[in-house]
Amino acid sequence: MTDKFVSIEGIAKRYPGAGGAMTTIFENLWLSMARGEFCCVIGHSGCGKTTVLNILAGLDAPSEGAVIVDGQAISGTSLDRAVIFQSHALLPWRTVLGNVGYAVSSKWRSWDRARVKAHAQTFIDLVGLTGSEHKRPSELSGGMKQRVGIARALSITPKMMLMDEPFSALDALTRGTLQDEVRRICLETGQTAFMITHDVDEAIYLADKIFLMTNGPGAVLAEVVENPLPRDRGRTDLHRHPLYYALRNHIIDFLVTRSKTFAAETPDHDPRNVPVVQIGKPGLTIAASDEQRQTRIPGTNPGLTA
Repeated sequence: MTDKFVSIEGIAKRYPGAGGAMTTIFENLWLSMARGEFCCVIGHSGCGKTTVLNILAGLDAPSEGAVIVDGQAISGTSLDRAVIFQSHALLPWRTVLGNVGYAVSSKWRSWDRARVKAHAQTFIDLVGLTGSEHKRPSELSGGMKQRVGIARALSITPKMMLMDEPFSALDALTRGTLQDEVRRICLETGQTAFMITHDVDEAIYLADKIFLMTNGPGAVLAEVVENPLPRDRGRTDLHRHPLYYALRNHIIDFLVTRSKTFAAETPDHDPRNVPVVQIGKPGLTIAASDEQRQTRIPGTNPGLTA
């Protein structure tokens, strides 16, 4: 991993309100991601999670500040950044192959039809849709549609994949299956990913880092929680890890209690010096980045067992 592959530097988003007053959704937001990291952001509705994702995608512009990806400032949309939306957002008149192929031909305009088809087929196979290439979205289940969206995003080999609660509308079984697929693909390809979720267990399973946002308007990034579970973690034994409940309880405590009282209880919070929480590692150390401080929280919750 390389430090600061993605660097969000002091961005804010404000909208005009009643009487000409400006409403601040969030401001002075600083965070960074390393190449190959899978990061999730969690916070209550209204804290600006989707706005941050749209700014990363180039679909929206910050009111101030800048976003830099791989050394380049974002100034609009780019095929270097792929988005997977809550809804599948497929072209209904195109087949599975047509939807993925359309993305491929948009990036590599000089490729002939055979090369586009072969490249698209590779990613259709990768997400387990072999045999469904000629079906249209109306012939697919919700989970299959989201698989097409994942294949389409991966097919353009983006530097970064952005996901806005892509599994929220799926049933539990399909959701778990697609989480497994996304995790497998990201580990195998080294894909950098930024995902919005309201599901704590989903974040714990998928993420290397979890960004905790306070309530909006006027939201801030309160903590960056490093996931202490091994990267090769499996779904079936996740809850048996000795740090699982300590991590889960820490995040839930923030969402239930501290996200609402953070501003009052932490008046000296420095947005450029956000605590990096490491569950289970004692002591206080200096972060690898000179802009971040690491807080290490010892122990697990002995009252909770698998």
